[in-house]
Amino acid sequence: MAETIGFYLVAAMALGAALMVVMSRHPVYSVLSLLVTMFCLAVLFMMMGAYVVAALQILLYAGAVLVLFLFVLMLLNLNQEHAGRSSRSWGWVGTLIAGLFAGQLAQLFLRPLSPLWTSSSSAPAGTVAELGRLLFTTYLLPFELTSFLMLAAIIGAVTLARGRR
Repeated sequence: MAETIGFYLVAAMALGAALMVVMSRHPVYSVLSLLVTMFCLAVLFMMMGAYVVAALQILLYAGAVLVLFLFVLMLLNLNQEHAGRSSRSWGWVGTLIAGLFAGQLAQLFLRPLSPLWTSSSSAPAGTVAELGRLLFTTYLLPFELTSFLMLAAIIGAVTLARGRR
């Protein structure tokens, strides 16, 4: 029961942060909301027992990719033409979400580690061997398409940055 409630809370936080990525007028706030979304996804992966994927989610996406996004934003040098006034009335929402997130992380780390799903192969679920087997057999096409998508995003960012000079 507690895991179900925890799942729904983390999923709701991920959806709320994802909406803020799209709805925010300031690009830096969108990147920070994307960071919260990535951490929520990592928590969901940990709840499923995919510890390697959760670690990769934090290291690669929440770390490297979001830093790349921030560098692109700084390279584009966007002005704050329509920034508007900062509203302090939304501070309680951020505090509430941060508290829920911290509580869920504490609950996740304090409970005994038991994956919610098991694998049919000989490798234990959530290990690097099982991840590699799935990545290069079942999910090879989505894996390669994701790499092409990331390459296209990098080329687009460089093209935008060079076009402004």
